[in-house]
Amino acid sequence: MDIIKTRSLWALFLIIGLVTAHGDHENVPEGEAISEDPIDSILWIHMILMGFSFGMIFPLGMVLGIVRSRWHVPVQTVGTIIAVLAYFLGHAHKGRQFAANVHHSFANWLMLMLVVQVGLGFYLKLHLEKGMQGRIRWMFVLAHGIVGKIMPVVSWVQMVFGGIAAMGFCHDDHLGQCLAHFIMGSAFIGYGICLTILLLVGQFWLRRTGRSQEFFDSLIIAAWGCVNTFTEHRWGQAWAHNDLQHTSMGIVWWCAGLLGMWLSRSRNGRPKRNIIPAIVILMTGYAMSAHPQSLMISTMIHTVFGYTLMAAGITRIIEISFVLRDKSAVSMSGTDPNSFQYLPPFLLYASGFLFMGATEEQMQLLNDAGITHVSYVLILYSIAFILFLFVNVLLHIYAVHAWPEGVEEEQEVPKSNTNGIHLNGNARARSRSEEQRIHDAEAFELQGLISEDEEEAGNTMGPKKSLDEETGAKAAHA
Repeated sequence: MDIIKTRSLWALFLIIGLVTAHGDHENVPEGEAISEDPIDSILWIHMILMGFSFGMIFPLGMVLGIVRSRWHVPVQTVGTIIAVLAYFLGHAHKGRQFAANVHHSFANWLMLMLVVQVGLGFYLKLHLEKGMQGRIRWMFVLAHGIVGKIMPVVSWVQMVFGGIAAMGFCHDDHLGQCLAHFIMGSAFIGYGICLTILLLVGQFWLRRTGRSQEFFDSLIIAAWGCVNTFTEHRWGQAWAHNDLQHTSMGIVWWCAGLLGMWLSRSRNGRPKRNIIPAIVILMTGYAMSAHPQSLMISTMIHTVFGYTLMAAGITRIIEISFVLRDKSAVSMSGTDPNSFQYLPPFLLYASGFLFMGATEEQMQLLNDAGITHVSYVLILYSIAFILFLFVNVLLHIYAVHAWPEGVEEEQEVPKSNTNGIHLNGNARARSRSEEQRIHDAEAFELQGLISEDEEEAGNTMGPKKSLDEETGAKAAHA
């Protein structure tokens, strides 16, 4: 109850903070995005704390919530306290002042989302499961889960907005190319994260879909290609060189995406691997490596970005064709991936950061400061290494607690043995994790016979094996 009271108090502070003004913008010269003052220590602390809470603590708490760890609430409480403190610091800083910007506007929505999430968590911790509250509880559980999983994505967007606002970038004529770099760069990083998830913990889910991984990759590529085809050029105006290149790239994407979707199934309808998405990545890297730029440092950064993206495509082809030999994975559990398989997703992380860091204003700033492209590339690669590490740590925490006893691999049996054999002639050895999930499902049917006190007794760092908030809500809904 102490934790509940604490979270309620911080929720009240958040609501009060949302109605406070951000301060005046009198010191910002007319027509400029920022004042000439330097960033003061309070604003630096604001950025560090916000990055720590929304970029590290909340994603960690999200994973702990998914695995039903008792540390979920304490971790999220600490993150909420830090976020509230950082929010007020962002309104109390001196030094550099800012004109009205999207970071300021979006901050209120992000903090409102945090208030909603805290409120939902507070309600669920009350365990109100009788009568009407028991019948509608599933809605609160669903909303709590959705908001919690959206939070890292929204936080990433806000952190990008924060960096843009701090430097006064992406205004007037620079807006279009800023959008292209940050959206596409973030997409490459997101693609790399998805590949990492599928590599380490996602193969069981992928098998249940009945689709190969390339089907979903190709679907997104085709959709994105359609968007690029009709948005990169301002129709009715003269064609520029970059417009033609970007539009033609969009056409390649949706054409290749359609082909990749078709090739993702074999003649008998089974999922089948293909290298079409990898070829699209390779061709995109080639096109971007030859993208004309006005500054030499910009040309070099785009070249390194293109080569990195080409390397991601090439290594993906090698992985599918020679490491996996068209199989879905080395191990379905993700406990023992081939070391080479880490390379394609990491190169996508690095490609994303390189492209996000190659906007016109960033390149001009580096050129004026006399920073070489080599130093800048090493810094961006370092950031990619850190993010790749963090994602692997989160997935490790999830895997250890989702499958605490390990997962047994598939075993080949003679095709004459028809007991439990699938169409491909493999007998699927039931893993301990699958048995545990079946046991959990059976336990949920007995939820009415299990008291909350019995559930809380013996609670450990690991995932709860009896009734919890989410499963209890689902059973109540059923």
